[in-house]
Amino acid sequence: MIGRLHHLVIDCPDPAALARFYAALLGQPITYRSLDFIVVAKNDHSSGLAFQRARELRAPRWPDPQYPQQMHLDVMVEDLAVARTQVLALGAVALEPVPEPTVFADPAGHPFCLISRPGWAEPVGS
Repeated sequence: MIGRLHHLVIDCPDPAALARFYAALLGQPITYRSLDFIVVAKNDHSSGLAFQRARELRAPRWPDPQYPQQMHLDVMVEDLAVARTQVLALGAVALEPVPEPTVFADPAGHPFCLISRPGWAEPVGS
């Protein structure tokens, strides 16, 4: 195990509005809020859905590849340097300048981010 899912991050033009929608749909509270990033989760110590402002969002159209889906995974890890090496060895490609990228693409091109485990989260692998 290299890491554990932190959030599924969804791009949107209005994070507050979309978070309210999913909070009502899922019966879960908004557990984190900033101007451009909001989280809906069971509590403030669990993973959930995150909504990230994308001002120039080109809304997806299922299943039209000209309008692709705009989501990415946040994966929490204990040690960013170790995890970088491990995901690159698995076939990921860094999408940020080296030497210390945190955004990668999986082998099919989907983006994901490595983040340091927040202090409230259980250690990765436990």
